[in-house]
Amino acid sequence: MPTLGRLRYLDALPGANARPRGTLLLIHGFPLNSRMWEGQLEFAAARGWRVIAPDLGTSLVRLKADATSGNSGVRLQPDPTIDDYAAEVIDLLDGLHIEGAVVGGVSMGGYVTFAVCRHAARYVRGLILADTRSQADTPEGVEGRKKMLQLLKDQGPAAIADQMIPKLIGETSRRTRPGVADQLRAIIMANSAEVIGGAINALMTRPDATPLLASIHVPTLVVVGAEDALTPPSMAEDLHREIAGSQLEVIAGAGHMPNMERPDAFNEALASFLDHRV
Repeated sequence: MPTLGRLRYLDALPGANARPRGTLLLIHGFPLNSRMWEGQLEFAAARGWRVIAPDLGTSLVRLKADATSGNSGVRLQPDPTIDDYAAEVIDLLDGLHIEGAVVGGVSMGGYVTFAVCRHAARYVRGLILADTRSQADTPEGVEGRKKMLQLLKDQGPAAIADQMIPKLIGETSRRTRPGVADQLRAIIMANSAEVIGGAINALMTRPDATPLLASIHVPTLVVVGAEDALTPPSMAEDLHREIAGSQLEVIAGAGHMPNMERPDAFNEALASFLDHRV
């Protein structure tokens, strides 16, 4: 996996026989990493896109020597924010000399996408907002995040996987696609507790992005799984209504991770948007 500084990312170059279309940057959800986009990387690259998917938070990790034993461990910069993750994305685009990209994300990746628009809209030529919302956490949501931080501290990433996976996939996937849960668990368990904990803090401190929506004037695709219980279709409809000219696609038989649960349908919507709207 390539790195820029300490930031890890996946990078799929356009197919040799494809007409170059530009850059598609995809931002993962919580508590995942760039591997959640494996079903889109080669698909979009074959259609002429350079596809980049960063591992959020990896540039914020620092080595820390244990003064008593001499062993080295890792720690995260104090209290990462969604804006810190957006800065990672912007620095990656700068470092790769990319001046305009279609930027998209699922769930937390959508929150980071909003922050990129807020701080550096000139980098964005199109948006993909999948299974996300513009609102900040409610007080009840913040309390839930704090409990999750304690669970992570007490029991580690495996407990986060146990708690999150049933929420991430829809009823159809739970019944008919057991492999999706296995994929999600493998991705979550590949992340350090430090990176997962940093993401929880970023989620519960993120600002309300609703005031930003009226200022979005680039082609925008809003996608949602029909069975998403975390950010249900009604929230996607709110985004679609507030972002002028946006396109809404509802993926049947999918929950919060439609790109992994129904990659065929998700990729069809993605290709149509990239071919006809961008």
